[in-house]
Amino acid sequence: MSTQINDIRELSVQELSTRLRELKQEALTLRLQQATGQLENTARIKAIRREVARVNTVLTELRTKAAK
Repeated sequence: MSTQINDIRELSVQELSTRLRELKQEALTLRLQQATGQLENTARIKAIRREVARVNTVLTELRTKAAK
């Protein structure tokens, strides 16, 4: 289940950090499943990677806005 960018922008910095940690943990789990041949939905890796990028983008936007 991917999150829309507007939903991500509504989160606080703390919530974004937590979400990023959860996504990275899930990405690790998926990579381990892929390495052991247990991964069924390979497209999930791509979706997680893109969602991590979205969260990082919003975090950068917030930090840039706060610095000004």
